[in-house]
Amino acid sequence: MAVVESILGPLPLHGRISVRDISCKQKSSTYRLRATEFTDRRIIVSPPLPTLKVDKLVNSLVEARAIELTKEVHAYREDKRTPSTWKDESDTAKDQKPSIRPPENRADNPSLHNPLLRQERMGCGWLAAIFEWEGVIIKDNPDIEKQAWLALAEEEGKSPPPAFILGRIEGMKNEQAIAEILCWSRDPAQVRRMAAKKEDIYQALQGGVYRFCAGSSEFMDVLMHYKIPMALVSTRPRKSLEAAIRTIGIEGCFSAIVAAEDVYRGKPDPEMFLYAAQLLKFIAERCIVFGNSNRTVEAAHDARMKCVAVANRYRVYELGAADLVVRRLDELSIVDLKNLADIESAEFGFGEPKLEMEMEMEEEEEDGPSTSTAADDSIFW
Repeated sequence: MAVVESILGPLPLHGRISVRDISCKQKSSTYRLRATEFTDRRIIVSPPLPTLKVDKLVNSLVEARAIELTKEVHAYREDKRTPSTWKDESDTAKDQKPSIRPPENRADNPSLHNPLLRQERMGCGWLAAIFEWEGVIIKDNPDIEKQAWLALAEEEGKSPPPAFILGRIEGMKNEQAIAEILCWSRDPAQVRRMAAKKEDIYQALQGGVYRFCAGSSEFMDVLMHYKIPMALVSTRPRKSLEAAIRTIGIEGCFSAIVAAEDVYRGKPDPEMFLYAAQLLKFIAERCIVFGNSNRTVEAAHDARMKCVAVANRYRVYELGAADLVVRRLDELSIVDLKNLADIESAEFGFGEPKLEMEMEMEEEEEDGPSTSTAADDSIFW
């Protein structure tokens, strides 16, 4: 050993010591002493040797990687909005964030510096009305619609559709009914030709005579007085629809018109109503749909809109799925419309805020018996 020290110089002293902490757990620590050199009668202490804290370095890398993975998981959840089966403290804090009340809407645009315009929109301009054409604004005749389909089937050499099929295609686009329900053709050119021919037959049978439904004209005057935006939706072609609007003299009432050319599918698909809300620049929860059938009610609810059913074709009890049923539109008031379009209700997730203790108790009931007590006890033993 003396020969080795004389050649290589004094070696650093190092070793491992085992100790026990207060919790009676055995821990090992590595010690390393600085090398010394004896020269004559002097003691020269060498500078401290660099030590690599391997354990701390590994722990810091693991913690950093865990933080990155946690951030990625939270970002993915926020983007996809997928429900999670487990919750941690970050998820609980995210769920308790107050949501926007009310949601962003055209009336809440802060760029409106005109106080009169803001007052107008916050008075009644924060809700919108979407009307169906036939059965709500003007009187419809279901027998003419059935006669048009039967006449088209006879001219095209097809078997006449039964009554339940004619009831099923009610409210649909002509192209959709021909291709999907009647199955007369799959050729797009033939489908368009038969759809245009059926519309010509209907207009010829209808004769260009339009009459207002009871109370519809007066109700539209009230909405125009309060400057509530209105939209018109129909599965009729735009050319026929605009001609009918000019005939009865209401061409300046509607801010948006959705015709058959604007959508791919008719009722009960909510595409027409969603597109009308988009044209009006309103969120769906602030729109009220006016119709006269259960198909309209279904489409409106699928679009998260409220629906007022006019019982001029069906009985009141048959339209019970609607949010409000009236026999005439002039039975409604502006207060009724505001109550329907009130999105700060429990139905849209804006109910009374729950206490934190109540939320924790509900989570414990859903997740089963909690094991937090056992985890906390293990800290003290």
